[in-house]
Amino acid sequence: MSTTVYLKDYLPSEYSIERVELDFDLTPSVTTVTSILNIIKNPNSKTNTKQLVLNGEQLELQAISLDGKQLQPDEYILSSATLTLDNVPDQFQLQIKTKIKPQDNTALSGLYKSNTMYCTQCEAEGFRRITYYLDRPDVMSKFIVTIHADKKEYPVLLANGNLIAQGDDSNTRHYATWVDPFLKPCYLFAMVAGDLIAVEDNFVTMSGRLVKLKLFVERENLEQTSHAMAALKKAMAWDEQTYGREYDLDIYMIVAVNDFNMGAMENKGLNIFNSKYVLVSPATATDIDYEGVDLVIGHEYFHNWSGNRVTCRDWFQLSLKEGFTVFREQQFTQDITQSPVARIDKAKTLMLRQFAEDAGPLAHSVRPDSYIEINNFYTMTIYEKGAEVIRMMLTLLGPQKFRAGTDLYFSRFDGQAVTTDDFVAALQDASGVDLTQFKLWYTQAGTPEVTVLEAYDANNRTYTLTLSQYIPDTPGQTNKLPMLIPIAIGLLDDNGNDMPVATPVLSLNQAQQSFVFNDIVTKPQLSILRNFSAPVKLKHNDTVEYLAFMLAKDADNYNRWYCGQRLYMKILLDLTRDAQAGKDLKLPDFICDIFVNILLDSGLNLDLKAELLSLPPIQMLIDNMLPADPDAIYTAKKFMVTSLASRFEKELLQMYTEYALFGPYRYTAEDAAHRTCRNTILGYLLSNKTPAGIALAIAQYNKSNNMTDTIAALAGLASIESNERIAALIEFYDTWSTNPLVTNKWLMIQATADLDEVLNQVKSLMRHEAFDIKNPNKVQALIGGFCVGNPVRFHDSSGNGYKFLADVVIELNAINPQVAARMLTPLTQWQRFTELRQKLMCGELRRIQQSASLSTDVMEIVTKSLKQHG
Repeated sequence: MSTTVYLKDYLPSEYSIERVELDFDLTPSVTTVTSILNIIKNPNSKTNTKQLVLNGEQLELQAISLDGKQLQPDEYILSSATLTLDNVPDQFQLQIKTKIKPQDNTALSGLYKSNTMYCTQCEAEGFRRITYYLDRPDVMSKFIVTIHADKKEYPVLLANGNLIAQGDDSNTRHYATWVDPFLKPCYLFAMVAGDLIAVEDNFVTMSGRLVKLKLFVERENLEQTSHAMAALKKAMAWDEQTYGREYDLDIYMIVAVNDFNMGAMENKGLNIFNSKYVLVSPATATDIDYEGVDLVIGHEYFHNWSGNRVTCRDWFQLSLKEGFTVFREQQFTQDITQSPVARIDKAKTLMLRQFAEDAGPLAHSVRPDSYIEINNFYTMTIYEKGAEVIRMMLTLLGPQKFRAGTDLYFSRFDGQAVTTDDFVAALQDASGVDLTQFKLWYTQAGTPEVTVLEAYDANNRTYTLTLSQYIPDTPGQTNKLPMLIPIAIGLLDDNGNDMPVATPVLSLNQAQQSFVFNDIVTKPQLSILRNFSAPVKLKHNDTVEYLAFMLAKDADNYNRWYCGQRLYMKILLDLTRDAQAGKDLKLPDFICDIFVNILLDSGLNLDLKAELLSLPPIQMLIDNMLPADPDAIYTAKKFMVTSLASRFEKELLQMYTEYALFGPYRYTAEDAAHRTCRNTILGYLLSNKTPAGIALAIAQYNKSNNMTDTIAALAGLASIESNERIAALIEFYDTWSTNPLVTNKWLMIQATADLDEVLNQVKSLMRHEAFDIKNPNKVQALIGGFCVGNPVRFHDSSGNGYKFLADVVIELNAINPQVAARMLTPLTQWQRFTELRQKLMCGELRRIQQSASLSTDVMEIVTKSLKQHG
């Protein structure tokens, strides 16, 4: 039976484990794990119990001894989840031998096999699938690990820390012993055994230490590693320069694996990566893939301090390490790319995914109060909203005080497991700024709504800005307190120039607050929430004229984009209502003028131009219409896109031709911007499915020397019923059938295609050799591609999309509960839709709920999702 864990019930562990010796004997049929644990009574324990309770799941216990004495079955209590010993001394050594079967571990948690390679994933609670242990993050120990395996099959044996011994056990078997000198919780344990090849390099730290860098891949992937190695060296240098954090071991290792539940894992000194975030080359990877490698390589490296050297006390504090590290990763990628749209990308992700999470039945705070299955809390709220909380503190404190605060945090808590309160206290102590009210961002769920009122007094030349805030009710939380919200603003004159403003960042800390600006000679245009200074929703009486002005004139790239999206959304929602009413659709002339002016503006950065030309995605329109009508939204957006494409075909073709690149592929900000803008224009040119547009896409597909342009052309063709579409899809698969990362793109392109029969296509692809339901990347590409990336087809009024997802979740539940629970997200948003769709979605959720042997991962999501439905 599922048990709810509450933050209020936290107690320190009764016992600590000072030292761990692990011995792995890998054989084809079974792995034998022998652990020697040096255990002492925790001096911080709140009770005097003599009972030791160790966590363990799916383990076959072979033997257990305490201080050298083998225990008999009546001297311990063994259950499916725990191993309990009574009357243990205050200090003792426990030796445990267990057997496990990694080859059967399809959940990919603990020790498992990815193809022929052994690897681990222990966060959050996977270590208990390896041996019996105090599997909690506040138990920090020193680990010594020895691995024994067949020399031919597994020539590479890796674990955390530094290699201290290696040799032969026999003519056919060998061993390696690794020691990690730093204390760590067991969720950071890692080991790998496989037939791998290493790319090697070195990094000299700021204190002059030489660190060996090794990136392990399967042999056929060797040529796709250079960018990842360069990204790692950039991240190491950046962390020294920006945060003063130096790497602390003699070696830093990364291993790429094909079967992995997450993006990557920051195991101390031995990062294990989903291969999609390591392996890139011009022929196989898009610009977005290259950016993803920079981002994830940086993220996992930065965890060495924000997560490893200082870790979280309990899993309620997950955002302590993840929110902070996501923020550091965002700073890093912004610094190395200098992209004018980096902040836009993050804001868009938050608005599309995290705002929906806040508005749904699974809403939770950045530091949750309770959970049933911790794997369900690796969410957008913990990661992305958590990063925004850190960013807001930087905004409030300023760069110097923020850096002083992080320096104090690292020095004060090095080698400890701490809380979000400890982090905020360090920033508060170093800066002298009271952050008591600000901590509500960690405890109150929901997206704050900020209402904006303006008044200008021409006689006194004063401008008054009145802001009020409201935090909507969320499950378990009502009547919330006002937050401290940093609101970055600018006041623009009639020419779009910024007026002098004494306080460019306003601290909104009351339910309603007025800010008066003096000596304002003309009525200003308000640029508000610049650079997306807080994760809030604005309620502003923004007229079409105002939005058009800000889109054309604002110096803040984020605000320019946001006002453009608001303007497009107004038009699209008006068109949606007309479509619902059966009226003829007509596009206003002014929006056409705005569009073509952006298209032909030679002074615009091309990344920004692509963003300003792009209409809001279907999902964002769904989120802004209650109840949402996906069919009418689709009709409206398709009309607007095809109308613009028809009206400005000549100009679009002119810009498409002008932005062509020649010569070899380069992953640079300038070249990537050209490709982004050109492929955005290609999307418009293909929207009317004309022979000329199809010919353009075929020419790009055939002539492309990089995967970015190839995929853009193929994705466009995939939504057009034609012989050319079929031929291109066949040719692409025949070319890349042996590369799983590229075939995943092929699966996703077909799952997201704008075709009436796309669901049947997806079902057919589930039987294709390119798909494997046990591989999370393939599930995300095909199933996630359809259910998340194709919202109109998924939300078809027949309910067939809902039934399909429920069937997949039920099947996945028995294979990989984490992935099954993650796939459920689209069904949890049932409240946004019409009564018919609500009934269909909740019906499928109930069918899942009633299925046999439901995991706690899936049960928690389903139960919470249905709680508010009668």
